This record gives sequence, C-alpha cells and structure tokens, in this order.
Amino acid sequence: MQQLDRYILKKFLVTFVFCMLLFTAVAVAVDISEKTDDFVQSGLTSKQLFDQYYIGFIPHIWSLLFPLFVFIAVIFFTSKMATQSEIVAILSSGVSYNRFLRPYFIGGTLLALFWWVGNRYWIPKANIIRGQFQSTYLDRNDPSRYVTYTNCMNCFYLRVDTNAFVGIRDYDTVSKSARGVFLERTENGQLVYNLRADNMMWDTLTKRWKLSRVTERHLDSIGERVGFHDTLLLQLNLNPEELRRDEYLKDKLSTPMLVAHIRREESRGTEGLDTLKVERYKRTAGAFSVVLLTLIGVTIASRKTRGGSGMHMALGIIIASLFIMSDRFSTVFAIKGNLHPLLAAWLPNLVFSLVAFRLYRTTPK
Repeated sequence: MQQLDRYILKKFLVTFVFCMLLFTAVAVAVDISEKTDDFVQSGLTSKQLFDQYYIGFIPHIWSLLFPLFVFIAVIFFTSKMATQSEIVAILSSGVSYNRFLRPYFIGGTLLALFWWVGNRYWIPKANIIRGQFQSTYLDRNDPSRYVTYTNCMNCFYLRVDTNAFVGIRDYDTVSKSARGVFLERTENGQLVYNLRADNMMWDTLTKRWKLSRVTERHLDSIGERVGFHDTLLLQLNLNPEELRRDEYLKDKLSTPMLVAHIRREESRGTEGLDTLKVERYKRTAGAFSVVLLTLIGVTIASRKTRGGSGMHMALGIIIASLFIMSDRFSTVFAIKGNLHPLLAAWLPNLVFSLVAFRLYRTTPK
C-alpha cells in the first residue's frame, strides 16, 4: 500500500466514523424526543434505558443507515479534495483514474465485509435487546399493534408437516401450556385422524407435549374408531419457542437461524414468508450496495464544479433518496405482490450499477 492509498484511506475511514457518530447522535436525540412519555411511564433510570434499549437501538440504526454513512463520507471528503485541487494534482502527476479509485475500493470492500458480518451475526443480538424493550414498554401503549382478525390473540393454527394441522387455543408462553388443542391428519384429501384435548402442556423431561382429557378418532374404510385418554404424550414437530407472535423475529435471528427458520416453515407449507426471505437476501445485497455507493460517491465528488461541496452533497442526497425509494418499492412489491424476494433485494443494486457505470464513463479522467 503506497502513500496515496494510506492518505485516502485515512480520510475515508475518519470521515466515515465522524458521519456515523454525528447521525447516531441525531437519531438518538430524535428518538428520545418521540418516546419521552413512554420512558417516564416505564420508571427506568437513564442507565437502565441505555442498557435495556439504546445499547440495542444504536446498532440497529447503524445497520439501517450504514450504506448511507459510507456514501455521505465519500462525497464529503472527496468533494473537499476536489475543491482544493488535490485530485487534479494526483491525476496530473501521472496517476490513472483507475489507480486513484483503488483505495476507495479497498475502503469500501473492508466496510462492506464489516457490515456483512455484523448484519449476519452481531446486529441480531442487539435487536433482541431492542425488541424486548419495545414489546415490554412501548408496544403496550400502542393499541394498533393488538388489532387482530380473530377472537383470540394467543391462538394458533399451524401446519406441523405435509399432512397434519394443529390448532391451539389460549397458549401461555410462561407456563408453556394451552387451554385447548386439536390435531387433524389427512391423506389424499380425506380426513383420517382427529384428536382433541382440553389442555396441553410442554413436558420438559420427555420433550413432548402432554395432553389431558384426550379424544382420538381414526377414520378408514372400515369406519370410525374412537378412543379416550386421561393423559397422552404427543410428539409434534413444534417447539414452545415457535408458539409466540413476534413482529421483531426477522431482526432477532442471525442469518443461519433465519435460513433454518424459513426452511422449516416452508416444509410446513406456511404462507407469508416473503418478508423473511427479503430480509435474508438484503443482508447480502446491502454489503454490495456499500461498494456500489462508494463508487457512485467518488465519481460524483471527484469533479471540480462551481457549486463546490454543496453541489456534490445536493446531487448525492438526490441519488441516495432515489436509492432508498427504489429499495422500499421493491420490498413492498415482493411482500404484497409477485416480485421474487431475491430480485426485490438486488433490484436497486442492479439499477444503480448502471448509474454507477454511466457516471464512471462520463467522469473527467
């Protein structure tokens, strides 16, 4: 690594850290102003709020805005170099434009790898802290989060395998028990087995579900056979951890756990998994967007214009806004429409790769 690489990389990383800290402070200040009443009602001290919420909220903000931090940092320090004629001097000394871009690629790649690893393993751990606090202290004050289209908030109807469906009523996550349960099994579109029980509880010793006052019905060509049991141990492809409604689930799972969860739900025939799939693919596509926005930023800011840094920042903000809008639109079309989740995650990168190529071709070298 030569002196030019060290010089640009140092400016790159220092400016990036400065932008990240600055925007984090702004985000925390805005969040505090919005949630002041909830914080007061929680009765927690400032230290408890930091330990139980902001230690998870800050990494969450970093994961959301990381590509934009990189983009703004690149435009800011590169524009300053262009205004001071440093880039003109570098290119006039015989350094090619591609050689000038090398430290940007190095810095962008390092930050992309850091963001990729963090978003797969570290950020989900922080989201567990944030999600727990929000569900405990914030969501309880928001009635809209408890709107349901059924008469039971803690009721579940799940597909446990390709031919079996289970219904659970009034499940308690603390005691791991339910007030009622039924199980139906079909073959070739015909009901062949039905089970109903008054109560169900998780047996930690046998790792099975213990049913009370059970009625079993077997239906075949001979007829119907009915059996009664006071207690019955039932082996289901269903764990107590899966019987909870958690809107923050996709943020809490590391990528290997998210992939395993998607595969398990697909094997059960569960619908509405596009949100999880988009999240899975975006964790990889986001790392590529860091490198892409680095290239776009340097091609914009390396031009010396009359508007100076203000013109560069204005153009950068427009491009960043368009990138965020395209990302949101593709996500909505994947969740609500028929757009494939993989294409939805990568579509903004594909579109802005053409923008980056066009800017690179037209940049004075």
